[in-house]
Formats: sequence, structure tokens, C-alpha cells
Amino acid sequence: MLVEPRVKTHASHRPDVRVFPRSHKLQLSWKYDQESINWEELSNLYKIAPLGDKKADNLQRTFSNSMFKCFVFKDSQLVGVGRALADGVDCSYICDVAVHPEHQGTGIGKSIVKKLTRLSEGHKKLFYVQIPARKDYTRHLASSV
Repeated sequence: MLVEPRVKTHASHRPDVRVFPRSHKLQLSWKYDQESINWEELSNLYKIAPLGDKKADNLQRTFSNSMFKCFVFKDSQLVGVGRALADGVDCSYICDVAVHPEHQGTGIGKSIVKKLTRLSEGHKKLFYVQIPARKDYTRHLASSV
């Protein structure tokens, strides 16, 4: 199982970019802002994950309106994503967790949910939003937190 271990700051020394230590099989980097995100690549990830056909400009708007977001990269390829709609006090809704099919089952999805859950600490209520076709997967992710 792959989980987000203690991480060190990426060589760029930006606090929003993290990498796994070399001892892990997958070399992943994490971003928590949407600067420099390729929205067409994200749209394709949702299509193949599969979480549906979401247009790039709509994804940019939804992520802009989300308080918390995680983007996971292997090299420069986007392999995982998730976001949380939150009001900063009462409720946080974790949704739209997607993992590239070649990396599903490696723990990336669980790590995204765990990170979004930690980012949502302090909210009185935490919700995991699911789509009917992926209900079992969402329940599995939520139970791992």
C-alpha cells in the first residue's frame, strides 16, 4: 500500500510541491495549488479514470472555487487529483478524486483522500461525495481515513 509518507520539500524549495523519498517505488510529486495545471490533461484524466466527461474550462472554474485541492504527478504526468469544497468553518465536501488507470490500486487515491481530510481539519462536518457508478470505490476510500 502506498501512503503519503513524511515528505521533504522539492528541490525547487516551494512548500506547495512535495516528493516522496527515493525509497518508494513511485516517484510522485504533490501540488496543492492550481498554478500551471494543464486543464486539458485534467479533463482527460477524469475521462479515463472514469469520472465522466468534464470540460477543461469547467474544471478550472470548479477547482478555483474549491478551498483544498491535490494534484499528484509522476514525472510530469498528472496521475491523481482530488478537491474539497469547504466553507472554512462548518462543512468540507471531498469530491472528484480520480486516479489514472495505470496507477489505480497503488494507494494514490487513499493518499489524496487522507490529505484532503487533514486539510479539512477544523471543519465540524466532513462529507465524501460519490457518484453512483463509483459508490463502492468511494466507500472504500472513505473507510481508509
